Amino acid sequence: MMTSIIVDDELNNIEVLQQYLQEHLPNVQVLAHAQSVDEAKKLIQNHQPDLLFLDIQMPNKNGFDLLKELPHIDFEVIFITAFDQYGIQAIKFSALDYLLKPLDVTELIQAVHKAERRITSKKYNKGIDNLLENIKQTAPVDDPRIALPTLQETHYVNISKIVRCQAEDNYTHIWLDSGAPILVSKTLKVFVELLSPHHFIRTHQSHLVNKKYIKSFLKEDGGALLMLDNTRVPISRQRKESVKKYLNN
Repeated sequence: MMTSIIVDDELNNIEVLQQYLQEHLPNVQVLAHAQSVDEAKKLIQNHQPDLLFLDIQMPNKNGFDLLKELPHIDFEVIFITAFDQYGIQAIKFSALDYLLKPLDVTELIQAVHKAERRITSKKYNKGIDNLLENIKQTAPVDDPRIALPTLQETHYVNISKIVRCQAEDNYTHIWLDSGAPILVSKTLKVFVELLSPHHFIRTHQSHLVNKKYIKSFLKEDGGALLMLDNTRVPISRQRKESVKKYLNN
């Protein structure tokens, strides 16, 4: 049995989530619910739940404010939110679970099962620390840390340290400025979405590069990028003009 608390400013959302949990996840016991950050802080301190279902967007103080105000976090968090680009991006950078409203039951079940595995193994989720680090400022940070999950562990690195990314089936090789690549258990599509706003450009179906580490544009063989470490990254014919335009801006 996992104990939980629901934090959402709308009672209707709380009731819907409670119903889904009762019907599909009877091993999750809802100890209490809160409709404000201040109320939630008291309930968390009193009940010490295993799991927190946390809405991001709430009046006065939001879900991130709640996490920042807690003296320590020893529970799992599943974020629940309507569309909030900054909030979702911050969560994705930390490889944490989030659910969009209206809730999808299948996604809820998957997120709870992942949380349950971490709780059972007593494995602390460092993604929460990474999230808190990234949201210390009121605006999106220029150089956030991103979670890079491998089969053995999850690395947390500043995106400015990423030189380039290369796809390999459902995995991605991430080259850092320190040298050797990390094989990450996520597709390149995920990193295109996360990193494109931070001066990364996709040159090819299999390649994404950090503009900061581009040395020159090579015209030979249809076009390629020479990186500062002298690696050559191919440019597809379809992307050649957009890459040239991007580099000239």
